[in-house]
Amino acid sequence: MANRRLPVISVFSGALGFDLGLEKAGFEIRVVVECDRFATETIRRNRPGIPIIAKKIECVTTQEILDAARLKSGEAFAVVGGPSCQPFSTAGQRGSIADPRGNMFQEFLRVVREAQPEFFLMENVKGVLSAAIQHRPLKERGPGHPPLQPDEELGSAFLHILEELKKTSYYTVFDVLNTANYGVPQIRERVIFVGSRAGRHVAMPEPTHVKEPVNGEAKWVNLRDGLKGIRDLRPIYTELSENKKKYLRLVPEGGNWRDLPPGIREEAMGGAYKSWGGRGGFFRRLSWTEPAPALTTRPTSKATLLCHPTKLRPLSIGEYGKLQQFPDEWEFAGGIPQQYLQIGNAVPLGLGEAIGKAVRQAKRNSKRRHLRGTVACANDDLLKRIINRPRTFLNPPRMRKVKDIDAGKEWLNGKRNRLNILDHVSRNCGE
Repeated sequence: MANRRLPVISVFSGALGFDLGLEKAGFEIRVVVECDRFATETIRRNRPGIPIIAKKIECVTTQEILDAARLKSGEAFAVVGGPSCQPFSTAGQRGSIADPRGNMFQEFLRVVREAQPEFFLMENVKGVLSAAIQHRPLKERGPGHPPLQPDEELGSAFLHILEELKKTSYYTVFDVLNTANYGVPQIRERVIFVGSRAGRHVAMPEPTHVKEPVNGEAKWVNLRDGLKGIRDLRPIYTELSENKKKYLRLVPEGGNWRDLPPGIREEAMGGAYKSWGGRGGFFRRLSWTEPAPALTTRPTSKATLLCHPTKLRPLSIGEYGKLQQFPDEWEFAGGIPQQYLQIGNAVPLGLGEAIGKAVRQAKRNSKRRHLRGTVACANDDLLKRIINRPRTFLNPPRMRKVKDIDAGKEWLNGKRNRLNILDHVSRNCGE
């Protein structure tokens, strides 16, 4: 199998970041299903030989996908993709699984059940672990508001996802992987699910890079090294507003709004100044000596700004592509906003390659058969954090309808209806 190109069905393909990483691990993309017209044009320009089904996945039958891939049910090595993740993202307004986009993972699993690949690889944002089935706005939580309902608790949507994964009859392992640990010049965490039809155990890829090497490991790749060799003589980017430039001139490399002179911080932040949370994306300048943060789809937006370390502009399209590890010659379709969107939504190639190699290794070496229809967490520390997370988060007392701290604790500790995560997930079972 070492020299065999393994046939893959790609859905929710975007601009092919994840898929290009899998190609480097020896996979062959037989077909892509993608409805965004700019992403499909990007694929046509760069991979004209790959069949494209340019329709919404809910309008495509699995047989249509198999026919385009020239495969029969059971012949695909893997179905891969990242179902639409906007409802689960912590950037911007957070939705829930009640959002139609939150149910795209059902379409992914429908293709898995009907195409019966040997493996499936599904990725999503880290926010999927804590998403609620029904989102309740922060201002409507706490004493003075109705008790929290089961579907409004953190992680209720994730439990639903686990239930659906079990119905596939695949043995599924999941973990949160940081792209910086695999040589990507970017700190970007993604939840990875790997399912095996035969119940093969898949060990998540071991990190090749670490933040602080102690035993000769490779160090995380910083922004300067990540952009080394870039051919971007005429950078293309969205121009910053004059108002943003006014404040960014005062922010040092690696800083953000907290590095502004104290007297103008509130003026610069506006209403966000009295809110809470990290707010690290406000007036953010990157550092040459650190990896980039997760690339956003709107690098000029106030809360997700990605300013060049020394220049008064956001990262360019070329720099975005380089940090996501797209080939230098890769051409993105659409205007500047559409190009930022495609690149920002992609999975860096280094992570796709690492996962692909891990799955190939499982195919070669795995002999033990695990119970099909079960889900395991590959990381005990992650499982503990999921088990111990709060039911929800509240605004600080000063922002609540009832400001009494004890009343807030009483409301948070009300009747717990959520099912135990261990009813759905087993601890990691290796070989």
